[in-house]
Amino acid sequence: MKKYINIFVCASLILTSCSSDFIDLLPKSSVTQDRYYQTDNDFADALTGVYAPIRSRYNEFWIYGDQRSDDSWVQPAKSNAATYSDQFTMNSNEGELSSAWNNYYQAIFRANNLLEKLEPLAVSDIPKKNQYFAETSFLRALCYFDLVRIFGPVPAVTTVLSITDAYKTPRAPVNDIYDIILADLKAAESLPTSYSGADIGRPTQGAAKALLGRVYLTRGDFANAESKLQEVTGMSYALVDDFESIFNPANKRNREYIFDIEYESGVSAGSVLTNRCMPNHAGMQTFYGVPGTGNEWNNPTQVLIDLFEQNDKRKDISIGTPGGFYNADGDFITLPSTTNQAYTKKYLYRIAAANDSPVNWHYMRYADVLLMLAEAMNENGKTSQAIPYLNMIRNRAGVSEYPTSMSQSDTRAALEKERRLELCFEGHRWFDLVRWGKAYDTLKDKGMAPYMTLFPIPLNQVQLVNDPAIMPQNQGYN
Repeated sequence: MKKYINIFVCASLILTSCSSDFIDLLPKSSVTQDRYYQTDNDFADALTGVYAPIRSRYNEFWIYGDQRSDDSWVQPAKSNAATYSDQFTMNSNEGELSSAWNNYYQAIFRANNLLEKLEPLAVSDIPKKNQYFAETSFLRALCYFDLVRIFGPVPAVTTVLSITDAYKTPRAPVNDIYDIILADLKAAESLPTSYSGADIGRPTQGAAKALLGRVYLTRGDFANAESKLQEVTGMSYALVDDFESIFNPANKRNREYIFDIEYESGVSAGSVLTNRCMPNHAGMQTFYGVPGTGNEWNNPTQVLIDLFEQNDKRKDISIGTPGGFYNADGDFITLPSTTNQAYTKKYLYRIAAANDSPVNWHYMRYADVLLMLAEAMNENGKTSQAIPYLNMIRNRAGVSEYPTSMSQSDTRAALEKERRLELCFEGHRWFDLVRWGKAYDTLKDKGMAPYMTLFPIPLNQVQLVNDPAIMPQNQGYN
């Protein structure tokens, strides 16, 4: 999607917020906005503006999905959001929380404005109207899905609001947020099944169905999850043979790809993920071609390292050699004790400039769909039918298959293990633990309290509204 990545800065400026402190609001009476939304290209540029804050958000998503979990830790603890998330000491005044809230609502309000401007126009005037509607609905659903999993009840806004009305919009019940998500994703199922040229990388019908399946699974609606994920298996997706190739930016468009958060180096649209996961060691950075100091974040825990079987092909790319690395001569170079001793290689890639990597964030790939489908089928009492999907993942990893005679409870445990091994450092583990009801028992020794399945509402939002009936803080964070 290089074309729309290159123009996202321009579109973002066109859609600048009139209230940067709360949520991105666009006045209904703006003459400039009315004149802007006239052509197909106008809406294409506006849609690019919806992507911009989402791309910004997924540079940091690992703080919630991975760093919070038992797969990752900050070995050299520092005073930053990653450490606070890892150690369950994050306060409501943490800037990362405010950035997350603002980014998601910026995208939502841009989406709302686009949908409102698009609705009265005819397809004869806007040839791609139906596609823009479905694509924007997909992105809004994605934002609300993250918001509700991170913060719980949040303001449910699906129309363009004045600033005054926005301040009066209360946090809505979780079920109301999921109603928006489900409606948007069902609308997004009308998306094309594939794209060509510069449009490759936009969400497709398969992405909508896969995300819909994930939402159903999160809600414990296993029947609908199974049905929707089964539809995805009938499309053109398949596992690639080489696990490592999934994470090579040169192979972004593989058979396993369903939807990524796209990054492109050299056009001010690169990812920070490569630098974030690199140990702070000059020799290692030179060997891997990663300029600038590493951040030493998102370090694999020993528990995760030990979970991999010795011959598991996923281990070498998921977990770098603990304690150091092998140079071009095959010599093992030991990392100093002052830096992290474990790291993931999923995001390591030779780059020209710091924090400008072409490495994508894998939002949805086919392996995830297979594991979710197996989980839904197992919960629906179809254990023997679920295990072959689980074994497709095992076969690619080069490890032995599970017997089809396993019990439902044993299969449940196997599925939880395989999700952990297959999808580590891709933003899933924390949210899996929460939806399984296992977060507290798993992480209480790490400092988690029972109420910490949700993050605190950003303090600046609570203070701006200044009304606990409208914007109360999450339990335990007052």
